[in-house]
Amino acid sequence: MFKRSIKFASAAILAAGLVPALATAAGETTNPAGEKLYKSACLACHMAGVAGAPKVGDKARWSELQQKGMDALMQTTINGKGAMPPRGATQADDATLQAAVEYMISKSQ
Repeated sequence: MFKRSIKFASAAILAAGLVPALATAAGETTNPAGEKLYKSACLACHMAGVAGAPKVGDKARWSELQQKGMDALMQTTINGKGAMPPRGATQADDATLQAAVEYMISKSQ
């Protein structure tokens, strides 16, 4: 009976999509939706630093941005800044946008 409960709980967690969030909290991986959005929309500017975009991998710049907090990063992401259009010119929801920001941060530590 106990084994069945564990299997059910594991299935429920997987179905709820909580595994990526838990893994991110443990520092093991990032939300796949964030990586997908980064690779499809954000990479073009954030890989090369186009128009002052913080380059992925620039530890100092991302550390500085992180100090402002995720709320500030999300406001910039949602509203745009400089040459970056609101939402990076995507239709992504807030959670996916945040996952992309978290992905870029994880690749810049």
